Amino acid sequence: MSEKFDVVVVGAGPAGYHAAIRAAQLGFNTLCVDQWLNEKGELQPGGTCLNVGCIPSKALLDASHKYSQAKSGFPALGIQTKGLAIDVAQMQKHKRSVVASLTQGVSGLLKSNGVVVMSGHAKLGAGKQVTVSSDQASPVVVQAEHVILAPGSSPIDIEACRCDDDIVVDSTGALEFEGVPKRLGIIGAGVIGLELGSVWSRLGSEVVLLEAMDSFLPGADTQVAKEALKQFKRQKLDIRLGAKVVDSQKSGTQVVVRYEDSEGTQSETFDRIVVAVGRRPQTADLLASDSGVSLDARGFIEVDEHCQTGAPGVFAVGDAVRGAMLAHKGMEEGLMVAERIKGKKPQVDYDTVPMVIYTHPEIAWVGQTEDGLKQKGIEFNVGVFPMAASGRGMASQETAGLVKVIADSASDRVLGVHMIGAHASELIAEAVIAMEFGASAEDIGLTMFAHPTISEGFHEAALAVSGHAIHIANRKRR
Repeated sequence: MSEKFDVVVVGAGPAGYHAAIRAAQLGFNTLCVDQWLNEKGELQPGGTCLNVGCIPSKALLDASHKYSQAKSGFPALGIQTKGLAIDVAQMQKHKRSVVASLTQGVSGLLKSNGVVVMSGHAKLGAGKQVTVSSDQASPVVVQAEHVILAPGSSPIDIEACRCDDDIVVDSTGALEFEGVPKRLGIIGAGVIGLELGSVWSRLGSEVVLLEAMDSFLPGADTQVAKEALKQFKRQKLDIRLGAKVVDSQKSGTQVVVRYEDSEGTQSETFDRIVVAVGRRPQTADLLASDSGVSLDARGFIEVDEHCQTGAPGVFAVGDAVRGAMLAHKGMEEGLMVAERIKGKKPQVDYDTVPMVIYTHPEIAWVGQTEDGLKQKGIEFNVGVFPMAASGRGMASQETAGLVKVIADSASDRVLGVHMIGAHASELIAEAVIAMEFGASAEDIGLTMFAHPTISEGFHEAALAVSGHAIHIANRKRR
């Protein structure tokens, strides 16, 4: 006889553990299954984000940025540093301590909310039966009233440059370097490639990013992407667009990479290679043929706008479903599904999902781009504020970048906000809130911002939509 649960959540990453905790808070007898184990063989929740993604990468990004500031920015402030050195082992120790603290915290939250946890690989069968298999015990079959699939994602590998977990690694391996590579090649100049490239470039690596696409950050606003490329080149990141890797060959302790660009076949030799070409849904062996749940051609679980699959009572959230692979998007989906199982009617607003790249300067945006609106035939007005005009930015040496506000030309309602600059990952929340409440650019312009702050850039950009900005030359006079 199988054990029964009201809700079984498959996956304990951000989407899964949020769903499990909320389901338990709503009174459901909830089981959460995950196969991520720590060195002691114990379940370690948090998924990719906490273990080998968002959190450890930010720990290294922050540490490397502080080192870079101390090395090149402090003298202008009158701060002299002597004997400045890098201790990569200590950086890694700090990173691991942050990860351990947060994953232990999630374990505590699951326990305190009454969620039953089980380690192993989960597979969904007919009638919402979930079979959990592990190397430590015989398979266990549990019966669920509702199932929430949150299996997460894994790095994509490429035939032209296979990972060997030594010289050639994926994003997980790139977070574990115990020394600074002299010459580092990164395949892919997207979010992951740029963040990892920034870390090791700041610490002394010569970094070359090979991007197969001809355009840089195609999902971002064109003006912001252009500014970002300029800033990264100043930081000595060698970004080569239209460079498709076709082959790689180890040569002793190095690897030779061949790629094709507009000038033909080229080759480069690196001490380490990071393959950062994206991620794929981790749905292999997740579903039995009679589960009633369908996958699309790319392996994503097919769901509707409320994350309901084709099988009654079975939902899917996070990286394994359509939309951006973002922890916060998965979190909100997990909460929404738990609430909907309870009979409530929440929705996720996919038009206001913030996007962030944690380089320096940071890049963040929400909503529509100029190019996207032009394609749709929607008329709009734009306000831009350069951070070079920010008093707080000047005082703190953070003058790189800009803030852009795009508003509907008829209603003045904000349609998109795009930023590149210091603290953009924090400032974008102001734009998300404004858009959630249907704010106009005028509403933002009439809102009082503290002075001097970096966030005033958003205020000034909103004023600039109608030509009312104070601290920049306006094209319009009204």
